[in-house]
Amino acid sequence: MKQLIARVDERLHRRLKARARSEGRSLNALVTDLLAAGVRTDDQRTLVRARLRELGVLYEPPRPRGPVPSLDQIIKRGRGAGTAVSDALRWDRSR
Repeated sequence: MKQLIARVDERLHRRLKARARSEGRSLNALVTDLLAAGVRTDDQRTLVRARLRELGVLYEPPRPRGPVPSLDQIIKRGRGAGTAVSDALRWDRSR
């Protein structure tokens, strides 16, 4: 971890300390987060997802366990299963 020394005016320092205190964290943690946010190059979508995750309102479906089968493997596994899906699609499309 590197140490950074910066000169800031007293008013800014007071405001940073007050904000850190109101958020219940150290001045160092606040300044580190603000600097990281200032140099972040993520796209807007990534930023929105991160904010939603922080708020606890982002639904992230569970990742599949094990390897994901290829399309060829899925087709091969479905052989001999009958025509129920095809029949249902044909019926739905004819309506």
